[in-house]
Amino acid sequence: MKRRDFVRNTTLTALGATLIQPIAAIAESQVTHLTSDDVAAGADQADGYQMHFMAIGDWGRNGEYDQDKVATQMGVWAKEHPNNFVISAGDNFYPKGVVSENDPLWHYSFENVYTAHSLQCDWYPVLGNHDHLSDPEAQVRYSKVSRRWNMPATYYAKEMVLKKGMGKVLFLMIDTDPMLFEEKKDYVAKQLNWINDTLKNASADVKWKIIVGHHPYYTVGPRIKNYDTLTLRKTMADIFEEHKVDVYLSGHDHSLQHIKPQGFTHQFITGAGSELTSVTSGVEYSKFEASTHGFMYFSVAHNKLNVKAINEDGKVLYETELTK
Repeated sequence: MKRRDFVRNTTLTALGATLIQPIAAIAESQVTHLTSDDVAAGADQADGYQMHFMAIGDWGRNGEYDQDKVATQMGVWAKEHPNNFVISAGDNFYPKGVVSENDPLWHYSFENVYTAHSLQCDWYPVLGNHDHLSDPEAQVRYSKVSRRWNMPATYYAKEMVLKKGMGKVLFLMIDTDPMLFEEKKDYVAKQLNWINDTLKNASADVKWKIIVGHHPYYTVGPRIKNYDTLTLRKTMADIFEEHKVDVYLSGHDHSLQHIKPQGFTHQFITGAGSELTSVTSGVEYSKFEASTHGFMYFSVAHNKLNVKAINEDGKVLYETELTK
């Protein structure tokens, strides 16, 4: 090797080592630990809320009665807005529930309808009256078949963290249909004891208490003075008040409603997932009512809870915010 080539190569090697060391140090100091959620579409849509979910009820009709249109809009909304999970307020399968975890209705009314990638999140359902007409436990067992269907029991609770240091939301997912039948009083008594104990023993950092059940305890739909509405009111109203339940979320009447009776609790009805029923305007405890297809969207922070009623075209029909 010629002397000048040796000098040039030695100089370049030394220069390269000098540059590489600072670059390596910079890289080591900027190591990230991103999850899939951190880099997903919508992850940067900060809106001041730490939890978002959609709620829909009374939907399982093989895509008919505009179920498919509502499902499509839910997928669009969840793609364009933050969303952590979906709550189903019951009557998941018409006309008579499912007979097993292998019933074809799982595909016709659920898996092949809510197909958007944005809806492949956790779903937390409760049972409705139609779900009780076959084998309600089949919907529990389906949790072992489906990755997104999460129903560990016919009634259950979840405490979800808003954000570290910002508290939690307590969800009680209850089974209301047995409350209407005297012959099921033992099951009901056991469930009511569980409801009271769970609310009483909620973590100290729970900021919001939300109960989800199928039947409303107030409504301005066709069941405004129906036996099931009056029975739920008699059974649950004192519990809501005693434990300062912030929200009772239900379906059963096929419409979108915000009801504020006397007392502490706000009720939201989101039963417009497929077939519709009528509503009555001008009732004093109704803040909003609409007989139109759609769903509800909840955004939760430690000190505020925002609710939107959204129709099948993606239009926000109503919006309200609870604060504390």
